[in-house]
Amino acid sequence: MAVPSYTVVEGGSIITPRGFQAAGLHCGLKKTERNDIGAIVCEVPAAAAAVYTTNIFQAAPLQTTRESLANGVLRAVIVNSGNANACTGKQGDADAYEMRALAAESFGVDADDVAVASTGVIGENLKMDRVRDGIARLSGALRSDADGGEQFSQSILTTDLVKKELCVTVQIDGKPVVIAGAAKGSGMIHPNMATMLAFVTTDAKIGSESLHKLLRRTTDDTFNMITVDGDTSTNDMLVAMASGLSDQKKELNEQHKDWTAFAEAFAAVCEHLAKAISRDGEGATKLVEVTVTGADSTDSARAIAKTVIGSSLVKTAVYGADANWGRIIAAVGRAGVPVNPYTVDIKLGDIVVLTASQPVKFDEDIALEYLKGDDVLITVELNMGSEKATAWGCDLTYDYVRINAAYRT
Repeated sequence: MAVPSYTVVEGGSIITPRGFQAAGLHCGLKKTERNDIGAIVCEVPAAAAAVYTTNIFQAAPLQTTRESLANGVLRAVIVNSGNANACTGKQGDADAYEMRALAAESFGVDADDVAVASTGVIGENLKMDRVRDGIARLSGALRSDADGGEQFSQSILTTDLVKKELCVTVQIDGKPVVIAGAAKGSGMIHPNMATMLAFVTTDAKIGSESLHKLLRRTTDDTFNMITVDGDTSTNDMLVAMASGLSDQKKELNEQHKDWTAFAEAFAAVCEHLAKAISRDGEGATKLVEVTVTGADSTDSARAIAKTVIGSSLVKTAVYGADANWGRIIAAVGRAGVPVNPYTVDIKLGDIVVLTASQPVKFDEDIALEYLKGDDVLITVELNMGSEKATAWGCDLTYDYVRINAAYRT
């Protein structure tokens, strides 16, 4: 196995890259005392890019952020949890713009350089009196140390049980460049993108166009390859910001000698966050990984991997530790792409259960013990080509129903 080009920064957070501060606090949007409003602020104009949900019903903050990103630059992101500000009509639009204006005033930046993000219950207007109070207090709470990153990470969570973050460093022109990410997501998770907010910061010198290309490409291999429950949210957003304050000599682009190393490190952060979202799926007990190999195209491999990982029957079989490969092969066959029905091999971990689309005798007890573990790997070999793809998800449990039956109450 190749040695990665990056090193994980223990204790690193979203504000470890040079030039960033963050904050998070409770302003009263949630019924609990958990943080529900937060911000990331860059001391200089940062090259920026974003990708958004594919749901037709897109929450008000997404349009606001699109307008801010028209020039490819951001200075700040303001985010609230506990209320999605989605399907809230003209009032919702006005509230998102007001959040942007208030954040700009509070942080001393131009409104056009502020992104807005929201997550939580759909169809309820924001309690703007509480939002105004929270934003006013955020400027005094901004920190450039670990506590700032911690408070921000907590502020974006909804039904999440744990925060999701990673920080790495990679050598560019012989100088350390830092990449960090923080995300939330637990339910209503399905490609393309999910009930997910994710933020990536870096101090790399990189233009917004190169950053945008890298972000889209990386998203296709990471965040667009996860599912929890088959539902795509109205609010998903992934924002990347690059301060350019590292000591590297040349601006990064695809012609830079260290571009591959940077792209690998960037992808590692995004993949870690995507897998953390899958592992923390509502009610989940296991992280499930589906790898499809031997496909005739990457698109085909992706389609099959996402179909298998999204199958409720596969997910419930994993929860029950049932080595029911029939559910897997059925999902492969309904993925909507050409498959040779006589050449498929399937493994659960290292346990071969199907060869050339024919069942293989295996030890059910060993399979049971494997499926009881925290991590389950399903490998599907199509034997049709050389392309592959991996998708991540979780099992489907009784607790998922319990959590979502009472989401608003």
